[in-house]
Amino acid sequence: MAENKTQRNDGDVMAYLESVQHKRRREDSLVVKEMMEEITGEPAEMWGTSIVGFGTYHYRYESGREGDFMLTGFAPRKQSLTLYIMGGHERHEQQFARLGKHRTGSSCLYINKLGDVDLEVLREIISDSVAYMRSANHIAGE
Repeated sequence: MAENKTQRNDGDVMAYLESVQHKRRREDSLVVKEMMEEITGEPAEMWGTSIVGFGTYHYRYESGREGDFMLTGFAPRKQSLTLYIMGGHERHEQQFARLGKHRTGSSCLYINKLGDVDLEVLREIISDSVAYMRSANHIAGE
């Protein structure tokens, strides 16, 4: 059975974030890093070469495939800041309506710049997602 391509590793999170060339994206990434560390109580870790993740949960599909993945995380992509909101977007529709300028896709929340969104609503979305994932997957720490 194939392993998840995105694996946690011992890469240097701060060196990675400081290497982001887009100044605003780099600054926004540092804000999101602090927010996610505070919400999860977990340190930032590199997942793959370009994702900063926080905490883990174990998944198991009916097919038998299983593995570990981050509770939440983000990636400072060229087009936007991509936040990984696990557990589905349908539970966050009312919050998304109050968030400000954003796009969604699969488990991703795309934000061009943090100045476009309400940071308190963003904090709510991340907190709710992490609480849901911890409870749905019986993860210690909640």
